[in-house]
Amino acid sequence: MPIPPARLLNYFLASLAIFIAAGPDIVVAQAPDSVISQPGTAPAATFRTDRLGDEDVKPSDGVGVFDRMGAKLPDLPPEKDYKGPIDEAYGAYQRGYYLTAMDKALPRAQLGDPAAQTLIGEILSQGLGVKKDVKNAAFWYGKAAEGGDAAAMFKYALMLMEGEGVPRDKAKADDYMRKAAEAGNSSAEFNWAQILVADNPGEKGLKLALPFYEKSAEQGVADSQYAVAEIYASLKDLPEEKKQLAREWLVRAARAGFDTAQLDLGIWLVNGVGGPKDYVKGFEWLKLAANGGNVVAQNKLAHLYINAIGTPPNPVEAAKWYVLSRRAGLADPSLEDFYLGIEDNQQKAAIDAANKFRRR
Repeated sequence: MPIPPARLLNYFLASLAIFIAAGPDIVVAQAPDSVISQPGTAPAATFRTDRLGDEDVKPSDGVGVFDRMGAKLPDLPPEKDYKGPIDEAYGAYQRGYYLTAMDKALPRAQLGDPAAQTLIGEILSQGLGVKKDVKNAAFWYGKAAEGGDAAAMFKYALMLMEGEGVPRDKAKADDYMRKAAEAGNSSAEFNWAQILVADNPGEKGLKLALPFYEKSAEQGVADSQYAVAEIYASLKDLPEEKKQLAREWLVRAARAGFDTAQLDLGIWLVNGVGGPKDYVKGFEWLKLAANGGNVVAQNKLAHLYINAIGTPPNPVEAAKWYVLSRRAGLADPSLEDFYLGIEDNQQKAAIDAANKFRRR
């Protein structure tokens, strides 16, 4: 499955609350008796700089679904063994013999074989064994797209969106993205759903996009699994059997390594959203996301350590995670009050631990 190489932030025109799970105010379906407090929005008091140091730490607060349109998506599950006829060009490509793949594909491509044209476009677009040539890659992708190859339609749509190798053309890009999605390309299904949501704000866009998210989710795309979970949990007039599957889809996205899904799953488990409460598992998912660099998860984890939710109380660990999230720009006055109230040796231990932190 060809994977899009660049993010298309110019398409993120809509602002959907259910997808902005990475900011300070996490928007998820909250239980009335939520045990995880929201970080405050008021400016936090200044840290004692002699204790924190002046490290230049850039924010890293996870990636929402909208931020991933056109981005490289997580790998799909392994495909079943292929039993059909062998394609020598693709076989050479899969073994890393790119020049051989090009030699075998070119004659077929010149005769109008869409699969061979797509392969040449892929080799040229990535510079695999040859000099990278985006313009010629776009030419071959375009030919293959005209021939109905779903993967080529998807890649060509991305190039049209960005104006990469071809003039930018949103209408044509949308048309090919739709066709690729309708042909079953999982990445195109995700991106076409994103376009539908962006072009149709509110519930209308979500309802139009949901079937494409669902098809993509079933093929293993974690971003779509996350979107399906959030939509199932948020839209009121969906069948009850779908709503009951919201947490299951979120688990799949979290297991695939999508840190925002891990963050939300931790919160859902602690707050009892989409199923029973499980403080221990909620803590574990939040810690996994925090260790991956998700700033909001780091903030939430500090609260769990303070309140002994899913874990024994640990003021040093709580302070460490607060220091990390605060350095990244996430203010939380209640955590700062906690930090300033602990012993000096505990503050020092927390800062030392924060300084040694490396994402896992």
